[in-house]
Amino acid sequence: MRPVTATYRLQLRGDSFTLDDARRLADYLDRLGVSHLYLSPILTATAGSTHGYDVTDPTTVSAALGGRAALVALSAELSERNMGLIVDLVPNHLGIAHPHENRWWWDVLTHGRRSPFARFFDIDWREDNGSDGRIALPVLGDASDLDGLRIDRSNGTPLLAVGDARFPIAPGTEEGEAREVHDRQAYRLVGWRDGSVGYRRFFAINDLVALRQEDARVFDTTHHQFASWVRDELVDGVRVDHPDGLSDPSGYFRNLREVIGPDRWLVAEKILAPDEPLDPTLPIDGTTGYDALAEYGGVFLDPDGAPVLTELAGRAGAPGDATWLRDTGIELRRRVARTDLAPELRRLARAILRDSPTFCNPDVLRDALVEALATAPAYRIDYAPLTSTLPHLIADILDRHPEWRSALTTLAGALVTGSESHTRFQQVCGAVTAKAVEDCLLYRTARLVSLQEVGGDPGRFGISVAEFHLRAADRARLWPRTMTTLSTHDTKRGEDVRARIGVLSQVPELWVRCVADWEMSTPSPDGVLGLFLWQNMFGIWPVDGSDASASPGLRDRLHRFAEKAARESGTRTSWTEIDAHFEHALHAWIDHVVDGPVGRSIGLVARQLAPHGWSDALGQKLLQLCAPGIPDVYQGTELWEDSLVDPDNRRPVEYEVRRALLKSMDTPGVETPPIDGSGATKLHVTRAALRLRRDRPESFVGGHYRPVFGVGPTAEHVVGFARGPAGEASDVIALATRHSVRLHESGWESSSVALPNGSWFDRLTGELYAGAAPLSKVFDRLPVALLVRLDRP
Repeated sequence: MRPVTATYRLQLRGDSFTLDDARRLADYLDRLGVSHLYLSPILTATAGSTHGYDVTDPTTVSAALGGRAALVALSAELSERNMGLIVDLVPNHLGIAHPHENRWWWDVLTHGRRSPFARFFDIDWREDNGSDGRIALPVLGDASDLDGLRIDRSNGTPLLAVGDARFPIAPGTEEGEAREVHDRQAYRLVGWRDGSVGYRRFFAINDLVALRQEDARVFDTTHHQFASWVRDELVDGVRVDHPDGLSDPSGYFRNLREVIGPDRWLVAEKILAPDEPLDPTLPIDGTTGYDALAEYGGVFLDPDGAPVLTELAGRAGAPGDATWLRDTGIELRRRVARTDLAPELRRLARAILRDSPTFCNPDVLRDALVEALATAPAYRIDYAPLTSTLPHLIADILDRHPEWRSALTTLAGALVTGSESHTRFQQVCGAVTAKAVEDCLLYRTARLVSLQEVGGDPGRFGISVAEFHLRAADRARLWPRTMTTLSTHDTKRGEDVRARIGVLSQVPELWVRCVADWEMSTPSPDGVLGLFLWQNMFGIWPVDGSDASASPGLRDRLHRFAEKAARESGTRTSWTEIDAHFEHALHAWIDHVVDGPVGRSIGLVARQLAPHGWSDALGQKLLQLCAPGIPDVYQGTELWEDSLVDPDNRRPVEYEVRRALLKSMDTPGVETPPIDGSGATKLHVTRAALRLRRDRPESFVGGHYRPVFGVGPTAEHVVGFARGPAGEASDVIALATRHSVRLHESGWESSSVALPNGSWFDRLTGELYAGAAPLSKVFDRLPVALLVRLDRP
């Protein structure tokens, strides 16, 4: 088993990038310096899936990706290079968009509770489920669609047909009219707006049905294929998708740890609330890095820009400060609990009334329950560090609503005595938070959208250098093998887009003037959404001087992003209530911006500030690659990348360009590349840091962390740290420039950094240093430095 020093995330797709394509990329990634390829889900998924998280058969490797033979070949290729594989498991749910593709689900629909797979899924079979104990399937446009129900006998086996959709008919029930046949089945076809869903979903996605991993047979069956990868030494680690949705995340991780053994890497997609500690009792190596992501970006923001940008957002009606975010977030959680997740809320309330030793008015219970879900401070509050959260939560609600005393007593009684109530409360709590915050709140304000990221805290305008060091030191001490990241398939904006937008914190007055001019010239159809989109357009606008209207794909990408942002926000249009008139105005506005003088103005401002965005992008990249934890590089981000939210961040990567650049850098005597639009400098920094981690693993994973500070009038503009083997002297120092706009005016003046004893070599520029190094020299060519001690014992 190969030690994990750094991973490279690949987004596999059957139509464009398969396991064989990954194998052919192994030589490039080896030369880049990563130790492991980290793959998106590779089990059989819905036909045509572009992400793999809608697994339909967890017992087989996706044939579209090449099947098990391709996985074995990839693992063998990597093993020859002393590299390895990390895989992505999706234990919470399976895909049922096309029921016939999921044989377990098809069998349950056919045979109901008699199916051997009925226990696999979290189905509400109770007689009071609203569908007479049958599975409500929300697949109809509305109830009138049942008038078009027919029996399709074209392939020999009779099926119930509605439009293009097909559903099984239980043996012996196929005689009679279609509606009569339908009424004999174990399921009921209902309208998707009816609020009836007969199974637990992934959040509010009807096409993803939840699994019951708490059942040993379900766990063993769904992990049989994965266990064979472990047994055959094909994989060195695993990332677990959405464990908060499971009945018992802690129990699941214990079972998974038994499968993979004590040494393989195990990280969880655990989204921590601000200041929520990761449960130290979990048998995992850490999270997938959203918490670290917020720190790497936050330390480059200038807090002095907060008042101006808050006022600008406030004039649009959504200031985005901590108070506004808290109050708006709670209100959105209330709304989500009563609408999108109403089926889950009803099922939870019924479980509470069954489990509790006391009784109360069901309507009052639902009100109290909504408030508890809306004000819970984390995705789940049953992890060990949060054990006191629920009593305090109920006490606070009771202070505000003494009239709910009976309902809160009933709720508490159920959560203490009823295992189903406890489990469902925690599952619904996470879903409410995700739907309200990730999918809505983060699109409803625009103080500084680079802060509005999964796992972030937009109410805090960046973090200080002092806080950055304290958090990094804790990570080195408590979670040295946690994953760290800057971009993922779930981030709202790619790392370099966030870095450029973050520069606005340094020039808030300039930004206010720009927005005023642009709104005067080409007014947006909605103030908050307009401010939100101005920042995102600025973040991805081409800076090569070319006409943006001719930039390949830019217009279409902006249209797709604007439409998604508007619908996620839900203030003027939504996924379920589309306002065609507003969306037409929104798309027309995008075209006017791209084609008109405002687009040229955005380009001028983007070119002016691009060097500062590049500086911050290089800085956060170097810090992430050298700081405590195991860094992941998302596909393609070794060069500048301009991705927005999915599916934009899953576009194919041009690896031939990267291959050629990397090859040129390996030529002896090649100079440090200039900082320009090519992104070559970012590849240079990434390559140097990854190779150093591989060369000196003991200095990073498990190594010590020590802050490094500058001295002099501009010392606040540097952030850095030293790394080295535990108990030994430091032998690596990473330094980065921050707040470069002000620094551009003053220069580094007489500031310096005191280096530990020894001779230090900058892997990025080839310069040598000893003693007190002038920062003007250290950062003469690049805004970052990667120093290595030459006389290491």
